[in-house]
Amino acid sequence: MSLLEIGPDTTMGEILSAYPSAKLGLFRRYHIGGCAACGYQPTDTVAEVMQEHNIPDPLDAVIVCIRDSADVDVGLQILPTVVAATLQPEKDSRLLVLQSPEVAAALQRGEEWRLIDVRSSEEWETRHIPGAQLLTVELKFEALDSWPKDTPIIFYSNSGRHSLEVASYFVAYGSTNVRSMAGGIEAWSGELEASNVPPLSVEVSAINDQSSGS
Repeated sequence: MSLLEIGPDTTMGEILSAYPSAKLGLFRRYHIGGCAACGYQPTDTVAEVMQEHNIPDPLDAVIVCIRDSADVDVGLQILPTVVAATLQPEKDSRLLVLQSPEVAAALQRGEEWRLIDVRSSEEWETRHIPGAQLLTVELKFEALDSWPKDTPIIFYSNSGRHSLEVASYFVAYGSTNVRSMAGGIEAWSGELEASNVPPLSVEVSAINDQSSGS
């Protein structure tokens, strides 16, 4: 499949159809497309968006950002098995080195990865990964305003899509050491089911509810 020829008159609809990951890529780089104030319409051209949002880079640089966005998305993701190894670094050190040497190196330097659940409070109460924190509004602003920008953070959601958006949001605001767990909690429950990793924490109330309804 041939690449889309992007020029000043190419519409954002055409770009996002050919490069779906460009939505996050453009937000990470230029803070556009994340809200009504910084948004754009599918019919807007690249030139119009650049002018409207005062993008200082030349068109060629914007095109590179669009075309590289998928690779950046991949680089932000971390496998569930590696996340599990960060919870048990001594036990799974070999797995960690093989699958994510940069995370292994961080652990060897004594860095502690924060595991952040970006789902709803209801989903959190039903089940979550042991050691994780729920991303409340308060925690979000604390992390953005007070945590060092190189704080190691792993976000996870149900399927991995929302956590990738949150990781991109943090990158856009200066975070340099964030990851999104690929596949989300669905992958944790499926791929790691037979592995010796921490099981999902389940609230007692949720178990009782299920029992009474059976």
